Amino acid sequence: MITVKKKSEITNLGKFLFNKSANKAAIYRKTGISETRLSLLSNDPSTILTAQESYLIALAMEVEPGELQKQIFKDVKLNTIAEQEALAAKSKKSKI
Repeated sequence: MITVKKKSEITNLGKFLFNKSANKAAIYRKTGISETRLSLLSNDPSTILTAQESYLIALAMEVEPGELQKQIFKDVKLNTIAEQEALAAKSKKSKI
């Protein structure tokens, strides 16, 4: 039986590092975040980036932490008004 390894997806962090031509070995030396962990953060969307890792990576790359956050979390949005109303109604029902 032949198994095919799923092609890894690049994460928003991976795109950011690629676009900035970041050297993962240098980031590892400056932050202590292993190259394996950096690879997982760059290529596996199910790997969760901690706030501390994000901050350390920004410092190591000499970019503003907010710039890094804006790029990594550019798809994160607040709930719409309709979603907020649905959650409020659900909350009211659970209190009864």
